[in-house]
Amino acid sequence: MLKRLFDILSSASALVFLSPVLLVVAISVAVTSPGGAFFRQVRVGRAGKEFGLLKFRTMRPDSESKGQITVGGRDPRITSIGYFLRRTKMDELPQLWNVLVGEMSIVGPRPEVPKYVAMYTAEQRAVLQVRPGITSLASIAYINENEVLGRSADPERTYIEEVMPAKLALDLPYVQQRGLWLDLRIIGRTLGRMARG
Repeated sequence: MLKRLFDILSSASALVFLSPVLLVVAISVAVTSPGGAFFRQVRVGRAGKEFGLLKFRTMRPDSESKGQITVGGRDPRITSIGYFLRRTKMDELPQLWNVLVGEMSIVGPRPEVPKYVAMYTAEQRAVLQVRPGITSLASIAYINENEVLGRSADPERTYIEEVMPAKLALDLPYVQQRGLWLDLRIIGRTLGRMARG
């Protein structure tokens, strides 16, 4: 209950405080390439329930039909402003709305698309016991994930066989140890990591 109250207060405050930034980014995305300002993607949340995760759109229209894995600087589907938004993680800011309405938490395992959740082992599915989050220890460790995949000859295979299991291995202990104090530490580490670029 305390975690949910923290999520509501922090996401509502952030949405109000960041509203000028959100407006500027939304307009910039909309006017620099066709397709609108936002992108909604089906992800799997707590108890396996699917929801629409919100992001600022960073890719050209219909890009998802060409694959769900993005590969950093060499992915031609990413728009010019999209590179900046991904690098600074500003494309994730609309997920504050997902937090406010109860689909996500500020801290928790990152939600995956159904295709990859279907590959989880029985042990890995334990991450679905909690609300997915905007940030996590795995998100910090793999903050440059797109660049890592960009160096791979087969990015999707690398993600499925190496990156995804490694991230889940970091997320699983959180499910057992979660609490407000741990969340605050993860938020602090996230902000510090972003500040260091």
